[in-house]
Amino acid sequence: MTTVAVLGTGLMGAPMARNMLKAGLDVRVWNRTREKALPLREDGATVAGTPADAVRDADVIVTMLSDEDAVRAAVTAAAPGLRPGQVWAQMSTVGVAGAGRLAALAAEHGLTYADAPVQGTRQPAEQGRLVVLAAAPQEARDALDPVFSAVGGRTLWLGEDAAAGTASGLKMAAVSYAVSLTAVVAESFALAKGLGLDPELLREVITGSPLDNAYFQTKSKAILEGDFEPSFTVRNAEKDTRLITEAGASAGVRLDVAAAAGERLRRAESAGHGDEDMAATYFASFD
Repeated sequence: MTTVAVLGTGLMGAPMARNMLKAGLDVRVWNRTREKALPLREDGATVAGTPADAVRDADVIVTMLSDEDAVRAAVTAAAPGLRPGQVWAQMSTVGVAGAGRLAALAAEHGLTYADAPVQGTRQPAEQGRLVVLAAAPQEARDALDPVFSAVGGRTLWLGEDAAAGTASGLKMAAVSYAVSLTAVVAESFALAKGLGLDPELLREVITGSPLDNAYFQTKSKAILEGDFEPSFTVRNAEKDTRLITEAGASAGVRLDVAAAAGERLRRAESAGHGDEDMAATYFASFD
C-alpha cells in the first residue's frame, strides 16, 4: 500500500486527501491549523502533529498549500522526518520561478521532485476530477500514479524535468483564463446593474447563445444569488494573478487582462471579500 503524507488540508487538500483514502491509500495529514485536519480522522487518515511526523516513512509527500512560502516552511519543518529518495509531489500553485526554487529545496533533502499543480477548484477536488499537470522523472511515476489517479480525472505528463517548471507554466496559462473570465463575467453584471437594468436580463441574453458556457452559468448564478461560498477565493486568485504576470514578464509577454483582473481582486479583497469566491470581484466595480 502506498503511504502518502498530505501537507495542507484546506479547501483543496482536504477533499484530495479524502479521495486518496477512498482509493485505498494510507494517508497521513498535517495542517498548520490542526482543527482543519481533524475531520479527516473519520475518513481513516492519521492526523500528524508536525510535518516531520507526517512525512516519516511516507512513499509520497504531497504539498497543497497557499503559496511558495507556506510550502517551503512546511517542507523545512518536515526535514527531521525526510529520507533521501522519497517522492515529493508539489501540487500547490507556486508559479514557474517558484517551482524551480522548490526543486532546489527538494535536491537539498535528496527528494525526487514532481512539479504537479492541479487544474480545478473545490468541486472537482471533491469529485476526484481534477486535471493533474505533471512533470517528474520516469522512475517516480509508479509511486505517483496511484496518488494522481485518486485525485484527478486525468494526468497530463509534461516531461521529466520538474525543475523547469513546465507544469507550473501550463497552470499559469490555465488559471489566467479562469481568473480573467471571472472578472469579465463579474464586470458585465456590474455594468448592467449600474445602468439600472435587471442583471437577470444579461443572463437571459447570454444563455443559449454562442457566448454561453457552464462557467458563465456558475459564476453568474453566484453573482445573481449573492452566494459567494468559495470554490476558489478572491485572496488566492489575486495571488495567482501576481504569479501569472511574473511568468509573463519573464517570458517577455504582456498580460494586460490578467493584470487588470488582479487589480479588481485587490479592490474586492480590500473591501472585505478576500475569503469569498473569486466571483466576488463583482464588488470591485462599486465604490
